[in-house]
Amino acid sequence: MATKKTSMFTLTERLTISAAATDTFATIDLGSYVDVGDRQAIQVHSVDYIFQGTAASTTTVAAMGGSGEINVQLSDLNRGALVFADDRSLISSAKLNYDIDAFLARDADMFPDNFGKGSDDGRFVVNDQLYVTGRSSAVASGQAINVTVRVNASIVSLTAKDFMAIAIQSTAADN
Repeated sequence: MATKKTSMFTLTERLTISAAATDTFATIDLGSYVDVGDRQAIQVHSVDYIFQGTAASTTTVAAMGGSGEINVQLSDLNRGALVFADDRSLISSAKLNYDIDAFLARDADMFPDNFGKGSDDGRFVVNDQLYVTGRSSAVASGQAINVTVRVNASIVSLTAKDFMAIAIQSTAADN
């Protein structure tokens, strides 16, 4: 199905959420990696999320200022908001819950964000952008929540049939 053209590399993007209950957006440009003429795509192997406060040394708890949850999603289409887990454009997602009263913090998101490292393992992306969407139910006054998204990927060449199938699926998911 896919022939690797590069070893695995990491793409990063930071999303800064500065207002509660408001969708915040960022993009990862893939234009220099994806080439339709050569049937070149990005193969996503894994996605990691790092939650931090206003500064790198500020805790997420201080930035939230109280109980709440943070949701973050990575997709290959711009939906303009968080999407349900059955949306075909969704590549990865994360959720962090914090309860100040019970001193509990846990990751409640069970979506698999590790796709494997084999030539056929992973999520293939033929779009020229990845879209990061985040939302927090609580942000303290004068604070911000920073979420860094780390995408481990490689560049692959696909057969004409496979490239076309992925492109059609991506276009169909846009409707």
